[in-house]
Amino acid sequence: MAQVIITLKLMPKGVDVNLEEIETKAKKLIVQFAGEGEMIVEQQPIAFGLKALQIIFVMDESLGSTEELEKSISEFDEVGSVEITDVRRAIG
Repeated sequence: MAQVIITLKLMPKGVDVNLEEIETKAKKLIVQFAGEGEMIVEQQPIAFGLKALQIIFVMDESLGSTEELEKSISEFDEVGSVEITDVRRAIG
């Protein structure tokens, strides 16, 4: 099966939320779900000091839907929403 590149956007519940803490917990769940692999984390300014956390990772297509991963991350107290913003097949 092919590899897919997933872009996951996490919105915190407020500006006072520690994004590094969310990042650490989310990365741990992603590794449990997709295994060790490439991962890029970026903080994106939204408005009025609010920043979203964008995590890009690679997983095997055979793992199927990321719905369970999204649900697990959305259960963090600090997270307001979780959204898959992009899915692409890796070429090469």
